[in-house]
Amino acid sequence: MSDTAPDALTSGIELDELDPATRPQDDLFRHVNGRWIERTEIPADRARYGSFYLLAEEAERAVRDIIIEAQDSEPGTEERKFGDLYSSFIDEETVEKLGSAPIAGLLEVAAAVDSIPSLLATLGNLERTGTSGFFQLYVDNDPGNPERYLVVVEQAGLGLPDESYYREESFAQIREAYRLHLARMLDLAGLDDLADRAQRVFDLETALAAAHWDNVRTRDSQATYNLATVDEFAALAGDAALIGTWLEGVDGPDGAFAEVVVREPSFVTGLGSLLVEDRLDAWRDWLSWQIVRGTAAYLSSEFVEANFDFYGKTLTGTPEMRARWKRGVSLVEGSMGEAVGRTYVDRHFPPSAKVAMDELVDYLVDAYRDSIAAIDWMGEDTRAKALEKLEKFTPKIGYPVRWRDYSSLETDASDLVGNVRRTAAFEFARELGKIGRPLDRDEWFMTPQTINAYYNPGFNEIVFPAAILQFPFFTADRDAAANYGAIGAVIGHEIGHGFDDQGSRFDGDGRLIDWWTADDRAAFETRTASLIKQYDALAPLQTPDHHVNGALTIGENIGDLGGLGIAWKAYLLSLHGEEPPVVDGLTGAERFFLSWAQAWQLKARDAEVIRLLAIDPHSPSEFRCNQIVRNVDAFYDAFTVTDSDALWLPPEDRVSIW
Repeated sequence: MSDTAPDALTSGIELDELDPATRPQDDLFRHVNGRWIERTEIPADRARYGSFYLLAEEAERAVRDIIIEAQDSEPGTEERKFGDLYSSFIDEETVEKLGSAPIAGLLEVAAAVDSIPSLLATLGNLERTGTSGFFQLYVDNDPGNPERYLVVVEQAGLGLPDESYYREESFAQIREAYRLHLARMLDLAGLDDLADRAQRVFDLETALAAAHWDNVRTRDSQATYNLATVDEFAALAGDAALIGTWLEGVDGPDGAFAEVVVREPSFVTGLGSLLVEDRLDAWRDWLSWQIVRGTAAYLSSEFVEANFDFYGKTLTGTPEMRARWKRGVSLVEGSMGEAVGRTYVDRHFPPSAKVAMDELVDYLVDAYRDSIAAIDWMGEDTRAKALEKLEKFTPKIGYPVRWRDYSSLETDASDLVGNVRRTAAFEFARELGKIGRPLDRDEWFMTPQTINAYYNPGFNEIVFPAAILQFPFFTADRDAAANYGAIGAVIGHEIGHGFDDQGSRFDGDGRLIDWWTADDRAAFETRTASLIKQYDALAPLQTPDHHVNGALTIGENIGDLGGLGIAWKAYLLSLHGEEPPVVDGLTGAERFFLSWAQAWQLKARDAEVIRLLAIDPHSPSEFRCNQIVRNVDAFYDAFTVTDSDALWLPPEDRVSIW
């Protein structure tokens, strides 16, 4: 598709982009997107590019305009706060002049660590202002008692994308590049004995990675729900004093850690075995590395460029860094996104879009209701509970009803690293401050200007930010088929997460509980196993030696399959028994599936494809499009697909779940 929506949308399909040399029966994805892929060069500052990123660029420009105006706002206002935050990033002259000075004090603190207890207390304290540790902490509602908040403790501590990068032969070159990167960054920070320090950090992270759960196991909502008192949590490390000392450094509110969810208990045990005095030098170097890595993007150009050389060029294949203003916008978005979002919504989200989305959601829920009622593999007890869960879904569209309060946050137009640390401290305190308070069901976990959507199992809610409600996903003035094939399928996808391999373990109140009969769960898992097998066999055209991980992507694949299938049923419901018109020479069914393919337009660099295959629970776009339609009977009818066509899948091999 072109970079902007056509002036006069009728079918909602960009007809000039359709490739007659590629039949939809053989490759729907390239029939719709092939011409665009062929002529499009991925921007030099991107690892991938397509429909989501075109919209993200529009939102980015809109947000920049808001931020620039905010720089002249009254001091003390939220607008001035994010204006000053942006100003501190854009002020390259000051940043260059400071060099590494903003982290000199932090590095001195790391160098002063003289024992494991000293390390733990220091790390806990630094985590309050954004330094990464060996745990990732966040607050969520308790899966066992969803009306209360708990701290969740998750494995962390690695500088590479995940544990597989430390062990798989295919990543050997990246490991070597990472060792060199460690030495380069520590050199810039003014440390000596670079090769030895880099090797110690790498060896320590390799040992940490060996204790990590892999990214398939970490998806398991039951295995990762381990409720523990603070004493039980501490005991997992072997020496309970280790965790106790770290918690003293974190210094959370009273009772914040009285009970926690430990997602990967064996990681805590593995970590405990590494927290020994013999490894003190390695831990001290690792702490220095965490400080440098966490601030490199906000220091002088030599840090920024070295950081990008590895995390951008090496890991994703991206040749050029994003423009400074874009990186400044990202900083504001990540730190004060809702403050910007309030103005974004006022300017860019018409009330009519929310009305249209409400109607689409209603039809999607109706279609799910009809489908669940008719499923032949599910017994009546489970069916009744599935329908009960569906009725309890909460849709959120556009923007939150109550905006986040940033009144206690201070920013300074001349202090970039200080701003980054203060915003991290603000968020850390805001999260831990939830403990003991009533659940805030009005909170959003994405900003309105985000091009995405999500399902939250603990809240049983589906959330659609304002910015995704644009072409190619949605426009109010095009034929309904294209909207149902794009945003309708996205809505269906998010609802479908409530019934995927993990979401289906939560009830309508967000409680992790087994509401299935054993026979129905077995029937469900038979179908999901078939879908896993399908995806395990797939490899992207551009990286044929690297396959999709069907077990890693199964949740998203279930969401895609249910989303598209139910969106089709919702479209039929919206017709109220009438025949859809032929528009631009296309039937309603053709428009529906062409719109689905149009939404997944994407081109990515080889290195990025390989990276995502290792860590991303989403399948590559070509398979989100093509492999899903192979399982949807309506696609065969729409394009008269036969057993001589490449996308043909024998009826007995097609998977239908919801």
